Amino acid sequence: MTDITHGRVLRIAGPIVLANATVPLLGAVDTAVIGQLGDPASLGAVGIGAVILATLYWAFGFLRMSTSGLAAQAQGAGDMAERSAVLFRALIIGGVAGLALVAAQVGLFAGAFWLAPASPQVEGLAADYLAIRIWGAPATVALYALTGWLVGLERTRGVLILQLWQNGLNIGLDVWFVLGLGWGVPGVAYATLIAEWTGLLLALWLARDAFGPALRSGLERLGNRLAIRRMFTASRDIMGRTVLLQLSFTSFVFLGARFGDVTLAANQVLMQFLEITAFALDGFAFAAEALVGQAIGAKARGQTRAAARVCMQWGIGGAAGLALVFALTGPAIIDLMTTSPEVREAARAYLPWLVAAPLIGVAAWIYDGIFIGAMLTGDMLRAMLLSVAVYAVALAVLVPLGGNHGLWAGLMVLNGVRTFTLWRRHPKVLALAAQA
Repeated sequence: MTDITHGRVLRIAGPIVLANATVPLLGAVDTAVIGQLGDPASLGAVGIGAVILATLYWAFGFLRMSTSGLAAQAQGAGDMAERSAVLFRALIIGGVAGLALVAAQVGLFAGAFWLAPASPQVEGLAADYLAIRIWGAPATVALYALTGWLVGLERTRGVLILQLWQNGLNIGLDVWFVLGLGWGVPGVAYATLIAEWTGLLLALWLARDAFGPALRSGLERLGNRLAIRRMFTASRDIMGRTVLLQLSFTSFVFLGARFGDVTLAANQVLMQFLEITAFALDGFAFAAEALVGQAIGAKARGQTRAAARVCMQWGIGGAAGLALVFALTGPAIIDLMTTSPEVREAARAYLPWLVAAPLIGVAAWIYDGIFIGAMLTGDMLRAMLLSVAVYAVALAVLVPLGGNHGLWAGLMVLNGVRTFTLWRRHPKVLALAAQA
């Protein structure tokens, strides 16, 4: 283990922040390119198709986090064979999961259209889009594994290169296929499909040392029952925790709809502030995953403590900066997102909650990274269970008293309790690092 320094944390976090910044750009270009066709059905089809696939792929997000923590610990322990084996196991899971999605596509898409029906024209175009893009599922899910492995080894510049390649190629092919060749909705789908598979090839090249001298011994460890059980348990816990978190945000949206269209729209605008916060602070959580995981793998208690402290310091500093930016420029950001006077007025009324949100939530996000690095995923799940239970009680009390203000207050309670519950469990991280 080398020293935990502020510069080291920034070298990990910086590329992640830049990589995250490219994500909304791709969606905007997809929309803009299809929008040039002047056909609302095409625009709706791409939007619905992208949401369906994003929802399906989201279920496998656990693969990135579990791979990151396991790879970091193997790296810290200097066990290059296990480091390779972690990646191979994750790639097998990703490939099998992707092929399962391809095999089940008819039922999955039929179910999606049953839950969210659209006009026959939109559904027809969306079906064409999905029939093309689903063949990228094995590549996309496998990329979660590769991204997690690169993060665990602090290779976030590689993650940035990967994102720039995929999104840049996707954008270029979008323009060529749709506006140049006139392929319409299938053109957008083919652009993404090509970007996904070439992205997988690039990611494998970035992780090429996993296939080097440690390849044979790594393959010999693929069937290690203890390692497989550990990965399965971590993946199960992370998925459970993520589902609970997603349900909390979904309930927020549904409850907000009760206050009318204007309030619902204002909440949607303000939720973008939370997305900006997540994109900006994710890098420090990723740094915590890598540095804490490596320190625990090396059984270095002092380094574990230092990694958690420095990542938390940068997270809090970033949150304070975001809070200041939101306080000073929040009204202008709202005006960019909507032209409706009523929605603008409503969003301004609830803006103080978004100024407070980064400061209240940042510790929970960094603790998530710390616990993933430590692979204490069961503690993460139990903390989330308690937090969601308190959140439900808070909503039951605060919403009748304060309406939409009570709803936002409940969301702050959720993040505050997440911080408290993980803080209470943090000594287990240091105890784990001290084990011989």
